[in-house]
Order: sequence, then C-alpha cells, then structure tokens
Amino acid sequence: MTARTAPGAEATAHFARGAMLYDASRLGQPSGEVFEREYWRQRGALEETAGGRGTIAFVTHAPSRWVLRHYCRGGLMRHLSRDAYLWTGADRARSFQEFRLLRQLVDWQLPVPVAVAARYVRTGRSYRADLLTEELPTRRTLTQALREGPLPEVRWRELGRLVGRLHARGVHHADLNAHNLLLGEGEAVYVLDFDRGRVRERGAWEQAVLRRLRRSLEKVTSGLPPDRFGATQWQWLLGGCAS
Repeated sequence: MTARTAPGAEATAHFARGAMLYDASRLGQPSGEVFEREYWRQRGALEETAGGRGTIAFVTHAPSRWVLRHYCRGGLMRHLSRDAYLWTGADRARSFQEFRLLRQLVDWQLPVPVAVAARYVRTGRSYRADLLTEELPTRRTLTQALREGPLPEVRWRELGRLVGRLHARGVHHADLNAHNLLLGEGEAVYVLDFDRGRVRERGAWEQAVLRRLRRSLEKVTSGLPPDRFGATQWQWLLGGCAS
C-alpha cells in the first residue's frame, strides 16, 4: 500500500451512457474497465470478501491497493431494485457526491478513504454507480474488535474524538455504525461509507447520529459478555466526542 498523499486534480471522462470523475494523480488513463470486477479478475488482481449489502472487492493497481464498491440499495427499496437509482442529474449521482465529499474530508485531514474514481451508467431514467477508493491501513472493523474482546478506555475515547471531529466540521454521516468504523495500529481509527453523507450546519442531527451508533453497538454486542459495551463504554465515547 502506498503512503497516504493529498488528492490530485479532479478530472472528468465521458462515455456513451455515463461519465466518471477521477483523481488525475492516481488514475492517469481513465477507463470504465477499472469499475468492472472481471477486468481485475483476469489480471489476477481481485480479492472479494463478504460485507455490507454484497461483496467488497479489493484490487491491486501496483503499487496501490484499492477498494471497489458497487452501490446497492438497502431497506424496502432493495425489493424493487437491487442497484438502480432515479436519475436526477450528474451532480446528484450518489457516487459523484461521495467522491467529492471524500476529497473535502481528506483536505480537512480526517481519517477517511482517499477517493480514486467514481462512475455512473445511465439506463433510461435510472442509473447505476460505482466508487473506487484507496484501501485504508486496516480492515478490522469495530464489530470484529468487539467480538474478539473488550476495548480499553483509550480506544473508546479515540472513537468519540473521531465523531467529534466530523461534527465539528458539520459532516453528517448518514449511517455511522460499528461496521464502518475501523481500528488501526495504536490508537488509530478510521471511518468508511459516506454514501448520502453531506456537510451541513451543526444541529440536532448530531444526536441522531450518536443514537444510531449506540443502537448499532448494542446490536453487535448482543449476547456477548457485558464488558464489550455498556453505559461505561458509551460514556467514554461521549467524553472523547466532547474533548
């Protein structure tokens, strides 16, 4: 994995039924093929793991490691369409919005993935979307860590500080949960999945984000020993958030 560097210039490429945004310093020759798993599979550069609403693809583009995500629906809408979204304009395509938000967050030195490229492909009044990001230094989710054992107070406070840093910038994470918080070496923590995220004025939404996170923590630790998560750990996290 290459060292984390600042984003390069945003560039655009157009195709017959869609377009892509890309970081010109990371993807010199734009091609829609980089969003196709078969393209990487044929080169022996694809690794797939289960996660989220489907599988996560890790691809090797020497010397870098990237993560390829295809946007899939959740909730009741997934019964109507697995991955098609209503077309309302390029700037409102979910992949383009997340690409640009990640670039802003990296500029603010927040611990999030670096965006490499984003694509949409239109079919009539709908579109499908994909996103390429640089792989972070760890794949260990908070969920996995809690299943392995209790976390020390310092870890909970670092998680809280991360949430506090996001909120101090007005960053609204639409689905902050134990699956998209990652634990790295030492006290390092990272956050993934900014689909539907945005920057907005600070307000009551911050408490809603925290409530969602607490529900997630309660769910993933249900049935585990009580030292994995409870009132004490939550207060540690809130203390970090306020610091």
